[in-house]
Amino acid sequence: MSSSGAKDKPELQFPFLLDEETVTTLQECKTLFILRGLPGSGKSTLARIITDKYRDGTKMLSADAYKITPGSRGAFSEEYKRLDEDLAACCRRDIRVLVLDDTNHERERLEQLFEMADQYQYQVVLVEPKTAWRLDCAQLKEKNQWQLSADDLKKLKPGLEKDFLPLYFSWFLTKKSSESLHKAGQTFLEELGNHKAFRKELRQFVSGDEPREKIDLVIYFGKRPPGMLHCTTKFCDYGKAAGAEEYAQQDVVKKSYCKAFTLTISALFVTPRTTGARVELNEQELLLWPNDVDKLSPSDSLSRGSRAHITLGCANDVEAVQTGIDLLEIVRQEKAGSRGEEVGELHRGKLYSLGNGRWMLNLAKKMEVRAIFTGYYGKGKLVPTHSSRKGGTLQSCTIV
Repeated sequence: MSSSGAKDKPELQFPFLLDEETVTTLQECKTLFILRGLPGSGKSTLARIITDKYRDGTKMLSADAYKITPGSRGAFSEEYKRLDEDLAACCRRDIRVLVLDDTNHERERLEQLFEMADQYQYQVVLVEPKTAWRLDCAQLKEKNQWQLSADDLKKLKPGLEKDFLPLYFSWFLTKKSSESLHKAGQTFLEELGNHKAFRKELRQFVSGDEPREKIDLVIYFGKRPPGMLHCTTKFCDYGKAAGAEEYAQQDVVKKSYCKAFTLTISALFVTPRTTGARVELNEQELLLWPNDVDKLSPSDSLSRGSRAHITLGCANDVEAVQTGIDLLEIVRQEKAGSRGEEVGELHRGKLYSLGNGRWMLNLAKKMEVRAIFTGYYGKGKLVPTHSSRKGGTLQSCTIV
């Protein structure tokens, strides 16, 4: 179905069907669309429309094709095993758009799918039909192909009445943009590590009394967050975090889900704990930015979006959340009137020493990166990229 045709149908109002920039951007990603909904609600129709929209490089897998009757998964363990084996095979082939059509009403089942998406580096988009009858069991009784009764449908309904919230909402960079930003970040680390001003301040990065003349910062920042490079907006903890439900229910969040954005990178920074990219949000992007995350203390009055960043790497035993805290400390210092000492020029711009092992590279030409706004639903553990080396150093930071 064409975009113009979809615009006339309220049940097809999704950015990934209507917004051509989003369609183009998704061509640069690996995306797993997970359809959720009661039998007869319009999932299969929607799954076919997504598949038709993205055509080449797309694969749809439907529970119907495996003769799985909606309900308890226990009676269809072998069928689900075959479905998951086929889904994993598609992931290994790096098929750009995967569409999974099933009720997906059980948290345990969704967690299995999220784990697979993590394993193969797919971003996840949860899609539920917008049909008027999607939760009306009386109508669904007449529409579902399995001849399920209204009582049967009501048993499935509780798992679908409430939105499944992610660990966090983020803008996830496309593969091409991730590689470009990773390359810029790695070049920055290599240049900084060799810079004479930095080498004079190595004590901030070396533990103990061992004298060191140089440090490999690429190895030092050897852990990265799971999944693709991303700029987090709201930490939800699957709905348990304060304000998570309210954030997810905002109209702008719902309308922006799985929509493409172009983020602007204005600087790269390093502290003894983290390295990241500073993100400059525009007015549209700020609408998705929470009101309460740009503070280190209640008395802070930093500009909205001050914390916006992309974590590029973390030192040993440091959580990715620290990157945003490090950036806020830098912004707070800037607001107090201290932008650091200019110590030289690197490949992409001017280098500033901010004290206490903190360094900022202000980009002479800001970088633009393409991203999709969606949720991260996995377990959220830092991912090592290569086998550990002896001596306490970490793994090299790469983008998979």
